[in-house]
Amino acid sequence: MELRFPACYRPRLVPETQEQAIKEIKDRFQAALAAELHLRRITAPLFVLSGTGLNDDLNGVERAVSFPVKDMGEARAEVVQSLAKWKRVKLGAYRIAPGYGIYTDMNAIRADEELDNIHSLYVDQWDWERTIRPEERTVAFLKTIVRKIYRVLLQVEQEVYRLHPHITPVLPDEIVFIHAEELLRAYPHLTPRERETEAAREHGAVFVIGIGGVLSDGKPHDGRAPDYDDWITPNEEGYAGLNGDLILWNPVLESAYEISSMGIRVTAESLKRQLEAAGKYDERKELLYHRMLLAGELPLSIGGGIGQSRLCMFFLRCAHIGEVQASIWPEEMRELCRKHNIELK
Repeated sequence: MELRFPACYRPRLVPETQEQAIKEIKDRFQAALAAELHLRRITAPLFVLSGTGLNDDLNGVERAVSFPVKDMGEARAEVVQSLAKWKRVKLGAYRIAPGYGIYTDMNAIRADEELDNIHSLYVDQWDWERTIRPEERTVAFLKTIVRKIYRVLLQVEQEVYRLHPHITPVLPDEIVFIHAEELLRAYPHLTPRERETEAAREHGAVFVIGIGGVLSDGKPHDGRAPDYDDWITPNEEGYAGLNGDLILWNPVLESAYEISSMGIRVTAESLKRQLEAAGKYDERKELLYHRMLLAGELPLSIGGGIGQSRLCMFFLRCAHIGEVQASIWPEEMRELCRKHNIELK
């Protein structure tokens, strides 16, 4: 349990006003995101059957919360950890044309999460997915989509300022793109998290490309599951990867602040290569999702997740995610936060 306590911290809004502000942010953001990316809302599952390959294994070590289903012969179901693969299946099932897509509210439980200012057992995010054409599997197209999402962030920040003028905007007008390999070369003696902090501090908003692939130091910048984002395909800028993380500078915590991971999704070829690189090809090739993808039955797509509570926390200048979402917290954390004017829900 590692916590940051900003000096002289005071919440910007009283609890009743903050609850209303959270709703305003969520309503405004999802409507603007849907309009910008041509998405329509669909209903998402809270759990999926084990053994289908549909659930997200994140970095490969997090345990999914699971339970037996009495009326299905004790078959096990798992609470979703994200909907990265499920969404792509739905794009195909709904036959959604290139240039259009879907989004949904994803709610998850991550029992292995290390709790701190920005991590909770409860995860709430907008998961979105959009069908693309073969020629759009480029970094240039990835950047176009990132800029659209960033434009929505700027709109919502201005709306928060209009409604609450004492919460002044901090985001720069433009987002900066940098590959994880470039970050490594710029800060070779820093950890990946420290590199992100330096880049975010300098630019205010950055998109780090190439999350999951091995860099020149023999390590990935960060872990990424091998079966949704494409982090192995060479791109037109001379690096590997068609995915990344959207990171802002958080002025309250004075640190890098990831609000979205996203990317162009794997093809059958890059899925096979990534599974082999992760040592998981034989283990997963016969799972339902992987069979469909390897057989070319799923559309090409781009997608990602955007943290709802993290977004609200950022725009309302909160110091802890527990100020904007209801979850459970160690009593020690509650007491420490209370001493620093941070009241957890």
